[in-house]
Amino acid sequence: MCRWRQVRNLYLRCGHSEGLIKCASTHCKFSPNHPAHCVPPSCTRTCNQYHLFPERYTPNIDGYCSSCRGGGRRH
Repeated sequence: MCRWRQVRNLYLRCGHSEGLIKCASTHCKFSPNHPAHCVPPSCTRTCNQYHLFPERYTPNIDGYCSSCRGGGRRH
């Protein structure tokens, strides 16, 4: 699933964002394990998103992120 879709919630009250889908693949450009040295043009030949057309979805949420809610912080 993670190779097909990247979801990132954007919290309008604090301006923070949280990603929801984590991937362990080194061939997924949305993964924290994607190597920093893997950049175009070689990345476009080896990594999945350039071949599978992933969906990027960013819902705007009128609220605070979990860090701001949990820590009592308000920006």
